[in-house]
Amino acid sequence: MTERITHWIAGASHGQPAGRTGDVYDPAVGTVTGRVELADAALVNTAVAVATKAASTWRLSSLSRRAKLMFAFRELLAARKEELAAIITAEHGKVLSDALGEVTRGLEVVEFACGIPHLMKGGYSAGVSAGGVDVFSIRQPLGVVGIISPFNFPAMVPMWFFPLAIAAGNAVLLKPSEKNPSASVWLAQLLSEAGLPDGVFNVVHGDKVAVDSILQHPGIAAISFVGSTTIARYVYAEGTRTGKRVQALGGAKNHMVVLPDADLDLAADAAVNAGFGSAGERCMAISALIAVEPIADELVNRIASRMASIKVGDGRRGCDMGPLVTRTHRDKVAAYVHDGVAEGATLVVDGRNISDIDGDDGGFWLKPTLFDHVTTDMQLYTDELFGPVLSVVRADSYDDALALVNANPYGNGTAIFTNDGGAARRFQDEVQVGMVGINVPIPVPMAYYSFGGWKASLFGDTHAHGADGVQFFTRGKVVTSRWLDPSHGGLNLGFPEHG
Repeated sequence: MTERITHWIAGASHGQPAGRTGDVYDPAVGTVTGRVELADAALVNTAVAVATKAASTWRLSSLSRRAKLMFAFRELLAARKEELAAIITAEHGKVLSDALGEVTRGLEVVEFACGIPHLMKGGYSAGVSAGGVDVFSIRQPLGVVGIISPFNFPAMVPMWFFPLAIAAGNAVLLKPSEKNPSASVWLAQLLSEAGLPDGVFNVVHGDKVAVDSILQHPGIAAISFVGSTTIARYVYAEGTRTGKRVQALGGAKNHMVVLPDADLDLAADAAVNAGFGSAGERCMAISALIAVEPIADELVNRIASRMASIKVGDGRRGCDMGPLVTRTHRDKVAAYVHDGVAEGATLVVDGRNISDIDGDDGGFWLKPTLFDHVTTDMQLYTDELFGPVLSVVRADSYDDALALVNANPYGNGTAIFTNDGGAARRFQDEVQVGMVGINVPIPVPMAYYSFGGWKASLFGDTHAHGADGVQFFTRGKVVTSRWLDPSHGGLNLGFPEHG
């Protein structure tokens, strides 16, 4: 018997026994473990109606109450994070330690949202004009906001958004990936246990039908999206066309530049960790390593030697790297390996040999793969592979390496490895990328800073979490008031002047 995964609306499971469903797999085994219900437009309408009603009262709740709710949710999540990590591993395939790290990074945003009374403070100016005129600013929630999240971080990415959205006084409609939907329902149940009123947080599963219904619905004020650049561009265009505020985080081709003076052992460790963690299914994964000569040969050798020790298998068995999320995606990434050889890149480590996998034969396996002598016209370089394939591109100088990074259409994350402080400072200033690491391979900011890229990696004006998140989920209002000197009146049809 496979589990039927249902929606969560108005604080309870909301099933559609006769509706469409999608298969949910255990990627380490290759078998179907659940069937998720796929929403139609009518169900999205139902969820939005519930959320709209809940938002009308939740927005009136005190900041203290919202902060206490976030504190309660934080305590429950911290106590049960291993349970959520196991759910993630079972449906995504990433190893348990990586899944636990995902939950922990999401927890940091919850902790940041606990400070909502401070984060939503406005400004006040007394006596700006004669007659006792004061001016002050406030921030207010938007109403109902939608979140469309990807498969690669089924817990962390939703938690980039919904803690701040809820703490700011909004109601939320989350559409998780249909590939691994169970984490979102678990989070909904935990929010309910923490005391969140019914209807403030709702989960609607689905495919493009649900996404389009969310984008077109007039009752949804804003959309937060994370996914490929192609879909991010579509979400941004459709969402803004219907008058919504949209932040759409797209794809990436993250470069790691290694200068000749760098610690090559540190750089090799970082390249392996950032290239193959979570089977490369991270928007912040390093997929292109730019080795500035004359260190390329030595660096490639050190990376290859480390790759030999990576244990690939079922994420519940203490392995270093798990499977890819679906068989289709595994085959797509393997096809890039085949094409890379055909295009003339040097295949240093071939991950298609899976004879020593510590997992079921039916799992969606592809081991870490390393290419050298990759050029910028190869698909290995131009496309976002989203798999455990690392491409080494050789450059003659710092300037050449910087030019490669800046010429790329993506601008999500990048890193530089060097012992030269001047070169690092120059890089952080000159590189056209939203998140930069200096001797740090995956520069994912803390929750109190914003997460987001440049160029084709972001559509919209604001990044995720941090102060940007509070700004995104609220609107500013400025109030000009007079309470003193009620006799200060009379007719004056001129434009008001402050004096």
